[in-house]
Amino acid sequence: MVLEHAETLPLEVWFPLALLKWLLVLGGVAIAGLMVGWLSVAMRRGPVAGIRIVGRLLAATVGDILHISPRRVWALSWLAVRESIRRRVVVVFAVFIVILLFAGWFLDPGSTHPARLYLSFVLTATSYLVLLLALFLSSVSLPADIKSKTLHTVVTKPVRPSEIVLGRICGFTAIGTLLLVTMAAISYVFVVRGLSHTHELTDDDLHAVQHHAQGQPAVREGLTSRVHRHRHLATIEPSGRGRIAMEQNHWHDLEIEKSDGKTTYKLSRPRGMLVARVPVYGTLRFKDRDGKDSKKGVNVGDEWTYRSYIEGGTLATAVWTFDGITKKRFPESLFPKGLPVEMTIEVFRTYKGDTDDPENIPGIPGSLSVRNPATGEMVEAVIFTAREFTTDVVYIPRRLQTPDGNVLDLFDDLVSDGKMEIWLRCVQPAQYFGAAQADVYLRARDASFTLNFIKGYFGIWLQMVLIIGIGVLFSTFLSGPVAIIATSGALVGGVFSGFMMRLARGEVIGGGPVEAFIRILLQQNLVSDMEPGMRTTVAQMLDVVLGYGLYVAASILPAFGEFSFADHVAYGFDISGAVILKNTCRAAAYLVPLFVAAYLFLKTREVAK
Repeated sequence: MVLEHAETLPLEVWFPLALLKWLLVLGGVAIAGLMVGWLSVAMRRGPVAGIRIVGRLLAATVGDILHISPRRVWALSWLAVRESIRRRVVVVFAVFIVILLFAGWFLDPGSTHPARLYLSFVLTATSYLVLLLALFLSSVSLPADIKSKTLHTVVTKPVRPSEIVLGRICGFTAIGTLLLVTMAAISYVFVVRGLSHTHELTDDDLHAVQHHAQGQPAVREGLTSRVHRHRHLATIEPSGRGRIAMEQNHWHDLEIEKSDGKTTYKLSRPRGMLVARVPVYGTLRFKDRDGKDSKKGVNVGDEWTYRSYIEGGTLATAVWTFDGITKKRFPESLFPKGLPVEMTIEVFRTYKGDTDDPENIPGIPGSLSVRNPATGEMVEAVIFTAREFTTDVVYIPRRLQTPDGNVLDLFDDLVSDGKMEIWLRCVQPAQYFGAAQADVYLRARDASFTLNFIKGYFGIWLQMVLIIGIGVLFSTFLSGPVAIIATSGALVGGVFSGFMMRLARGEVIGGGPVEAFIRILLQQNLVSDMEPGMRTTVAQMLDVVLGYGLYVAASILPAFGEFSFADHVAYGFDISGAVILKNTCRAAAYLVPLFVAAYLFLKTREVAK
């Protein structure tokens, strides 16, 4: 639990607690393993002999690990690299290139969120290919060497079992890293070039939209040329300055050049499309339609309970409390428009109004108010219009005027000890806003997209290393095909570990595995209770037993979904250093016992057999 909240805790707080918890768990598993080993030996040779043999094995384990030779590990790693090349690992790279070559036919740069589409594609494709490569390489390596007698030549040399295991892990990690770096570089070029475009704008595209006094220039507006299935609205001010409106989550810088009485308009490459926002999140609470505190909003019938809804035209409110809001963090020189607020509000309509164009349905008005949590002073700051599938960007002015005419300073009057509240309400009656905690945030700054892209591939690298460790472990005591199946099961179980945990706790609608299977056979809905009787009782009892197994499996297996940063990169959010450190520590916490367990299995296995 400490690691899960690493983003909000400083390193000196969560790391010692997480390390202590890991040592306790690892010690408990080690003691349980020693007890099982002692019992198995004691049943054959007696309890005293069991203690002696287990003691010798424990001493040998400590000695082998402490006396690992880096030179021999390097030699065995290089042997694993050569073996991987011999197993035609380059085929995976060729498949990746072919996928990118044909991807241009299917990826639409004119979609609503083209950057999200491209980034999700390259990260997902790379992840699948690299993980499959790691799975097959690590699972079949040792069984194949044992079957072909290749490993016999190795064990006759002065090498330790721990060095063999570590050499395999390091070798497969090296070849996988080289492949992943190459794929990341190609993917970056593919995304940047696939999204890169510009538009043309001429004087013939512009027309006057505002008349001034005689002799004064007018504001001119017009649409750019159509590229990637979209146009931009261009506005030329009387002063000669121009701006390009945002479309598809990007805009272009406009440069105006005048030469020999002719005006040339040059638009830059897209801006704001490949970003890495640094958000400041708050904690969310709700108030019901009467203005009273509530644990959550109303349910509008959506099966996905991620968001709660507030009713329009009432006192129902979603309240975010932010901390660390200071002038130093949001200086006026960098934020002249005010405090930047970005929102992804889901709109639930009970009616859509009168419109002949279903693609031009009017938005739903909403309001943002700022409140001082200490004094209770509150001012309505922004009126906005929310639309589906759109990120709204608004600015809370630094100076706000109250209904009685007083002017309040945002940081001096509405922020107390860095804390500030933002109240969201839906203005239109009979309509609803849906919101979750991460849907409203303050955009503190933008980090480097290139660095964020590299962090996304680092998450794939962590998953790859874990799969290699699991595959090497299973390959030390299972045959090749069985090791592949076991590693695949660990991968699938890790991907769905969160669902397994909710299933074990009874938090999934429809009951446990047995009950859900019966509902499928009988075509029963998930909400209503099953008919009481022997069948229902037996199913629920079996689900309780299976729940314990699912809980253990979900607790042991790595949650591979938490190591993936694809959504962070695709949706344009910076991956913080705390998240990187947390997942790196988590991966290391798995790799250490995997290495020790693989060593023990290989040491106790009779290779000559």
